[in-house]
Amino acid sequence: MTVIRRSARRRAAAAGGLAAATALLAGCSGAGVFTDGGGSAVTVAMVSNSQMTDAVGLAPEFERANPGVKLKFVTLSENEARAKITASVSTGGGEFDVVMISNYETRMWAQNGWLTDLSSLMDRDPSYDPGDFIPTLRDALSYQGRMYSVPFYGESSFLMYNKQMFAKAGITLPAEPTWPEVADAARKLHSRDVAGICLRGKPGWGEVLAPLNTVINAFGGRWFDEQWNPQFDSQQMRDAVRFYVDTVRNYGEAGAASTGFQECGNLLAQGQAAMWYDSTAAVSSLESPETSKIAGQVGYLPAPKMAKSGNGWLYTWSLGIPAKSTRAGDAWKFVSWMTSKQYIAGVADKLGPSRVPPGSRLSTYELPAYKELSSTFAKQTLDSMLAADQSRPTLEPVPYTGIQFLAIPEFQDLGTRVSQQISAAIAGQISVDDALAQSQKYAEVVGKSYRDSQDRTGAAR
Repeated sequence: MTVIRRSARRRAAAAGGLAAATALLAGCSGAGVFTDGGGSAVTVAMVSNSQMTDAVGLAPEFERANPGVKLKFVTLSENEARAKITASVSTGGGEFDVVMISNYETRMWAQNGWLTDLSSLMDRDPSYDPGDFIPTLRDALSYQGRMYSVPFYGESSFLMYNKQMFAKAGITLPAEPTWPEVADAARKLHSRDVAGICLRGKPGWGEVLAPLNTVINAFGGRWFDEQWNPQFDSQQMRDAVRFYVDTVRNYGEAGAASTGFQECGNLLAQGQAAMWYDSTAAVSSLESPETSKIAGQVGYLPAPKMAKSGNGWLYTWSLGIPAKSTRAGDAWKFVSWMTSKQYIAGVADKLGPSRVPPGSRLSTYELPAYKELSSTFAKQTLDSMLAADQSRPTLEPVPYTGIQFLAIPEFQDLGTRVSQQISAAIAGQISVDDALAQSQKYAEVVGKSYRDSQDRTGAAR
């Protein structure tokens, strides 16, 4: 696979522009929740998801075990966290000693010199065992063979279905279904009261595009060819997007254009949807009797295939240390604590196995309590994550990495714009052809910048 890279100056300029925009957004969105340990504290910026909130609650244990190291947490919603963290790290602001990022940012930021090489710190602690991380996550968070962030939580995607509904209707799916087979089951199960399938339609590069991009990959589509020419006018792209839009419009949930992860999860859990294709992390709520009417009655199948198989996405919330942090040593003490095997086992013992951050370490699935809880979904989760290769996301070669995203700085803006077109098509406001035509224009601007850079590089040689 050929990967075209721009100069470090050009990459920094692109990300710097993003930081300027996100800084304005962050300034309008409030300061978040602060927990101050007092004195010269290690400042940790994190997303306010449930597993991360648990870590904040357990942090006094870390402070007691590490006298002199105080913690200050900045916990924010996902959009706010991305904005503030990107603005700070890309400009060398130095506000944060530990940042929660993902496999979207890690390689780009490492290449730009914005993150501390964590492999050097791991090498000093033989008990940390980075070899226990799920291999695809370890690779996704590495640059030139060195890890620059470490996974706290990881996920892929799979198909979830209500086993009771399927049995009552006499419907079965093969062990590795195709998308048309899934759509046919959705057609048979769809009714006025039950959606045959729930698929995200909400605008956002992390919303509708997350599942849709895996469908595009399955159909043999891609965003750009190897020369950065947009491919939204290709037959594979048209087939994939039309299939997705038609399926959710005909057999999906009401109001699909405003439906995201949480809404689909609620519909399946409450028996109002027969199937849902989404994150493997959904099992935490689907298998909990407190939040799900169908706990214990959920079936799991791999991401549906077409021309390409192995289409589950790959995503992780991970912890990194900005290169500008002046407390890297103490920051690593916290990062290694929060991402260790001991921390995961401690969560299982103190808070219960359902609160364990999933999908980061292989050993998690051998913990007795978690092994019992995850018996119906562990194998499918691990198989999906192990099959996900963000370095080879498509059937044909591409100049980018990433499965449900493109790991380029421009994707946050480009993906948002494209997602708005797709969501409008799902809402019936525009046709799929019009959505793809406009997306082609948006992508052409990005593709041209990479082609021009390639031409200049070639001329310089």
